Amino acid sequence: MTGTGPSMGQAGAYGGLERVPTGIAGLDDILGGGLFRGGVYIVQGTPGSGKTIFGNQACYTHAGAPPAHSTHAGASPENRALYVTLLAESHSRMLGHIAPLGFFEAGLIPDRITYLSAFRTLQDEGLAGLLTLLRRETATREATLLVLDGLVAAEETASSTLEFKTFIHELQTQAAATGATALLLTSASAGADMVAAEHTMVDGLIALSSRLYGRRAERDLEVRKFRGSGFLRGRHAFRITDDGIRVFPRIEARLRLPSRRDHVEGPALTTGLAPLDAMLGGGLPHHSTTLLGGPAGIGKTTLGLQFLGADPDAPGLFCGFYESEAAILAKARALRLPAAGLIETGRIGTMWQPATEGLIDEICADLLGRIRNRGVRRVFIDGLDAMCRIAGDQDRIVRIFAALTAELRALGVTAMYTRETDLRGTFLDEPTGAFSLRQASSVAENVVLMRSVALRSGLHRLIAVAKARDSQIDPRLRAFDIRPGGLAIDCGPDRAEAILADRDVTSRGGE
Repeated sequence: MTGTGPSMGQAGAYGGLERVPTGIAGLDDILGGGLFRGGVYIVQGTPGSGKTIFGNQACYTHAGAPPAHSTHAGASPENRALYVTLLAESHSRMLGHIAPLGFFEAGLIPDRITYLSAFRTLQDEGLAGLLTLLRRETATREATLLVLDGLVAAEETASSTLEFKTFIHELQTQAAATGATALLLTSASAGADMVAAEHTMVDGLIALSSRLYGRRAERDLEVRKFRGSGFLRGRHAFRITDDGIRVFPRIEARLRLPSRRDHVEGPALTTGLAPLDAMLGGGLPHHSTTLLGGPAGIGKTTLGLQFLGADPDAPGLFCGFYESEAAILAKARALRLPAAGLIETGRIGTMWQPATEGLIDEICADLLGRIRNRGVRRVFIDGLDAMCRIAGDQDRIVRIFAALTAELRALGVTAMYTRETDLRGTFLDEPTGAFSLRQASSVAENVVLMRSVALRSGLHRLIAVAKARDSQIDPRLRAFDIRPGGLAIDCGPDRAEAILADRDVTSRGGE
């Protein structure tokens, strides 16, 4: 049975079947808790896609190595793994390649993990001999996980499609009888989407691939078939890190529904600037999301730091894409903002993601992880444009931010994002690029716009509230300056109106 996606809290047995965690961070979330004991699964991928690391990581975490970044419990002391190779690199070379990875534990070999080459058996005795060897060694080693690396060699040895299908059927019978879960690793040509005969017979199919976005390459994992449970469909990004494979479920699929029921009722929260609170109708609505737009250098980051420092009792998080943690702290100190001391004491955490390369789902997972771990209540994300560029697939942008903001609200977080505009406050939307103000407004409940006005030799700063959730706003422009202590916003619109009127007169005079 395939579904649109399991609840991310789902784990353990499904329909009476026992789950077997893969130990691969993120993958068990996609599968709804892991593989099923006694199931047979194909892991398919092009050369270099990570199949061998996948199989070894599953073995080591199954047999006792602590899974990095995994939310699932460790292995049972009775678990043992058998790794059988056909046409593959030598075992010494394979172990040399995986030894630096965090999951590798030499002490598990050979008692808990056994490596065995079956190429000679396949060559001399065919598929029948290979089946006999797998049956005998699984029983002798008391293996609860079997990895067969090189299924393509077995397929090429078969004299007919029927013989190969019979081999797969016998493997299923053996797995069901022994309770040993089987992973069959096989190669696939780039872009191959054909359904092979064996795909229809096994309990699941996991495809590993690599795709190019311009000159940038990203690894993808897709569960194309999984019997017995719903799973998160579609392509999910993954990395091969020093700890092994780490998968990042698509944020819009993982958080199709927020993790908990949100509560939007509550008192308005101060922005840290009394005039801006008045313009918003009393402050920021409880657990809302604010889009802050303005040109470079207008003061968006400063306003965000004032927002984070407005309530010392509320843990905050600064997530930036343009300035490092040290640069942000230096800025806060230079402007004598309360946020400086809160950053130094750890009350406000910092998270810096350079706007070069990255995975949008990894960034979102890291952000939400920090929020949950620290009980964060105020978040400032400085660089929505950078997140859009990192995402690559622009069709996902609105869905990603809709899921992210809904989860932030469910976690009791009041958030603020920044987006770049031109000097007049118009968003810099490219024809095929970042989403428009209309689309952004559908995600953000509050919109605050900042702009610059050139008048003679001076450049004046103005700010206005475009909308606020369930609030009676004052949409009139206010002039403001940046001084020690942060933004100093006028209490009324008089100076802003005078600047605009003077500009109009000057413009007409030059015509």
